[in-house]
Amino acid sequence: MDIVSILVMNGPNLSRLGKREPEIYGSRTLDDINREIAEAFPGLTFEFFQSEEEGELLEKLFHCEDQGGFSGVILNAGALTHYSIALRDAISAISIPVIEVHLSNIYAREEFRRISVISEVCAGVISGFGPDSYHLGVRGIMGMLESK
Repeated sequence: MDIVSILVMNGPNLSRLGKREPEIYGSRTLDDINREIAEAFPGLTFEFFQSEEEGELLEKLFHCEDQGGFSGVILNAGALTHYSIALRDAISAISIPVIEVHLSNIYAREEFRRISVISEVCAGVISGFGPDSYHLGVRGIMGMLESK
């Protein structure tokens, strides 16, 4: 298999991990989580990207598609999960598989958080395993590649 490169992309408010509601999201920062992912999968190449801006996330997805070389995307879209038709359309517009991940179990939280407008266009959804959600997403992409 060629070198596997995965984009780990995070949306609004995930820059506040470790500070924002640690009882829900834990005490690890986004940098901690990114480092742990890279250490857990030393044979893979990762690019990490976080933005508070919806448009920057869309542009990053399109850039990955256009430049090539990415095997998949792990996406924690944060609040955009629940309302961003633009993000949904961007995921639909690319051929790279996207795995939706969430630290908390969105289906055990407030009613508005139980709705994901992006799930239908993602290759899979992982929710509720804290930082391990990202690791499971990587394993999901690897499994997809191995089954090809």
